[in-house]
Amino acid sequence: MVSRLFSGSDKSSIAGYWTESRQPLASLVFVAPLLAIYELGVVVLRVQTGADMWMRKTLNLLGFSQHLLLPILTVALLLGWHHISRRRWRVPAGVLPGMLAECLLLAIALRMLLQLQRGLFGLVSGTSTASLAEKCKQVAGGLIGYLGAGIYEELLFRLILLSLVLWLLCRVGVSGRKSLLIGVIATSLLFSAAHYVGPYGEQLQTFSFVFRFVAGVFFSILFLYRGFGIAAGTHAFYDILVSLW
Repeated sequence: MVSRLFSGSDKSSIAGYWTESRQPLASLVFVAPLLAIYELGVVVLRVQTGADMWMRKTLNLLGFSQHLLLPILTVALLLGWHHISRRRWRVPAGVLPGMLAECLLLAIALRMLLQLQRGLFGLVSGTSTASLAEKCKQVAGGLIGYLGAGIYEELLFRLILLSLVLWLLCRVGVSGRKSLLIGVIATSLLFSAAHYVGPYGEQLQTFSFVFRFVAGVFFSILFLYRGFGIAAGTHAFYDILVSLW
């Protein structure tokens, strides 16, 4: 599906897409419309996600209460990351449609994984999991909430926390593969646990905790090997898909 979006030239080849779509600049351009829609929804519809609230409260405690500061910091992080990477400041034609198609396919794959786990839990424990989609609807708070969850949860748990954990492990001498394993598992556990904390947290259930951990690992792998844009887009589209299917 993605391959049809490119011509036969080297820069537009699948290999070129694989490299360019991972770049922070492509991630920024890809998520910028989703971020703008979500921030408008926060102002107009008073919709807000958990990760968004946590980061804004942290900024408020530090004395920064401006509403637009968080999206500005998000943009600044991606721009700074791209500057450090010393890549060219251009997103080739075909990359953004390819990223959209890839995110949709990955979201469908994760949705199928959810269905598989439902079947496994049904065989092992005999418990009903039919209400999970409805719970996801309540947590997400609608389409705009899904967009915010995709962007800000990936920002917090992957771009910030996972990167920080990997950096710290590297500083104390943990080898590359071990640091990746520890970092992905630790931040995925935090990602799953965070959904049960605070006034809007859900009641802890084994099925949902395990699946969110698995999803955290899935998104971590996407972030590490496909970039922030693919991870955030897949997360947002998956949330939307769960609400519809």
